[in-house]
Amino acid sequence: MSHAPGPPDAGAAQAHDVVRIVRETLGDEAVRAACAHGSAVLGGLRPTSDVDVLVVLTRHTTEAERRALTDGLLAVSGVRAYRGPARPVELSLVVHADVRPWRYPPVCEYLYGEWLRDDFEAGLTPAPAPCPDLAPLLTMARNGDVSLYGPRPSELFDPVPEADLRAAIVEGVPGLLADLDGDTRNVLLTLARIHTTLRTGRILSKDEAAALLLPRLPTEHRAPLEAARAQYLAGEYGSWADRLPAARAHAEYVAAGIKGAYSA
Repeated sequence: MSHAPGPPDAGAAQAHDVVRIVRETLGDEAVRAACAHGSAVLGGLRPTSDVDVLVVLTRHTTEAERRALTDGLLAVSGVRAYRGPARPVELSLVVHADVRPWRYPPVCEYLYGEWLRDDFEAGLTPAPAPCPDLAPLLTMARNGDVSLYGPRPSELFDPVPEADLRAAIVEGVPGLLADLDGDTRNVLLTLARIHTTLRTGRILSKDEAAALLLPRLPTEHRAPLEAARAQYLAGEYGSWADRLPAARAHAEYVAAGIKGAYSA
């Protein structure tokens, strides 16, 4: 499902609103910094991009605080936002002492994403848990170095070791393949980004990663990724019902390439 992206600065305004919600919920003394990551630092928000925010805490949270934070985000995130449609929000909280000095896998204190909305509305409260995905997230944050509040990411985080970054992104491949039929566009683009990150050492935007991978693919495997990239740039989620066999074959081919690149 697509949504109206709003004016060009709507994503930035929404990111600052998310930071405000965190500060009001947890108190300023608990919030050391906040920064952008994802599309905002990888070439700019696309029509259906999430607003990706990482907040660095000075302490751990309580279950009641995490529930209050979830309720606040349900009001402002995504097409089902209680205050009216908006970009989806992905918010990650980390306790600074849990990620610096770096260790793997890192612990995410709290994670909000629209893909979990049904569970959140049913009463699920996110809890701290190991989260390999923080490895690419912190890498993007450091590389983009965009502060929304407090010190810049390059001042807060150590570089993520290459071995940990590679392990983290590859660990997510089975889950992506399991989601292929239901989220075809994004799964194909994410697989392309994993492949190009392993090959180049750089984390690119989804459309840039797809453009880089396409010429390396056999002709018979290009059409699904071309379609996914075009939909992403246009802010569309087209029907994949008639193209799922080709998408599955493409995903299997790219996943095999990822396995080979990781083992190399």
